[in-house]
Amino acid sequence: MHLTEAAFTLLTLAQTSDPNASAPPQWVAYLPFVLIVVVFYFVLIRPQNQKIKEHESMVKEVKSGDRVVVAGGIIGTVTNLTDDVLVVKVADGVKIEVQRSSLVSVLKSSKSDS
Repeated sequence: MHLTEAAFTLLTLAQTSDPNASAPPQWVAYLPFVLIVVVFYFVLIRPQNQKIKEHESMVKEVKSGDRVVVAGGIIGTVTNLTDDVLVVKVADGVKIEVQRSSLVSVLKSSKSDS
């Protein structure tokens, strides 16, 4: 197989390097991995932790009289609550007990009614 003159020139330039040139420091090899970890932290881990903190504060701040949405899309008004359980009125005479952790959102807070 014959090499063209340009290919031969590029091949010889690639093979000849300055013998006095120093190699980059060893830590430069790890730089892409460090950058990947930093990007994952700011794109995936940090936002997820913020969502968890917001959900925890919402669950702690729910009060009797708040209109809430629980897992499964059930909408009702909190009538009673304990440390782990919410009693939610979903219709006249119909109350259900749900875990606090199943709370999805607070639609209307009782303090906004005042």
